[in-house]
Amino acid sequence: MNDLPTCTCCHRDLRDYERGRYACTVCEDRIAVHLGAIPGLFERLDDHLARGSAGSGPAVSGSKTAPAPCRIDVLNLRTAAGPVLAPLETWVRDWAEAGYAEIGERGTSVARVTHACRTLRFNLSQAVARHPALDEFVGEVGAVWRTLTRIVEGEAPPRRIAVTCPCEQTLRITLDTRGETCPRCGAEYGHSEVLRLPLADRRAAA
Repeated sequence: MNDLPTCTCCHRDLRDYERGRYACTVCEDRIAVHLGAIPGLFERLDDHLARGSAGSGPAVSGSKTAPAPCRIDVLNLRTAAGPVLAPLETWVRDWAEAGYAEIGERGTSVARVTHACRTLRFNLSQAVARHPALDEFVGEVGAVWRTLTRIVEGEAPPRRIAVTCPCEQTLRITLDTRGETCPRCGAEYGHSEVLRLPLADRRAAA
């Protein structure tokens, strides 16, 4: 149960009927939409495997080596250990240990992504009420959705924001940054923690 009066994801004040939840209804609805969209986006990655497909960038002439026959970044997204399936199934296992999800790690990668998203979406209301790490879950699922959307639909890459570590080191992050380690003092920040760091002044950000 969330003892804070604010949503752990967007930090807005919770309404009276939302008290005790880890996320407000707006954040719950948004992540439900992401979970519903991810399987279809993941399946459409096949259309973007070939070099020269949308979003792959211009060809470079004069190269001494033959180009790869397909996009390595898209191949990586489709693997079981990649940044789509691996985090989704990690959260399914985490929720299964808490008693409100069912593991199903068999079949093709598309089938596994579909099962993971359906399971997480079906049990989302329980997680919103009970899971203390819900903000991390929302951040990771949102990052997966944005990554797939950028490739499949050609969305522009996220804008980088300059924030300042207490040691005065400037860190450049995006809203979907999963975490950051300060190169100066070694401080480690999770997704929600790094987003709470103060913005760097213009001279430091330059």
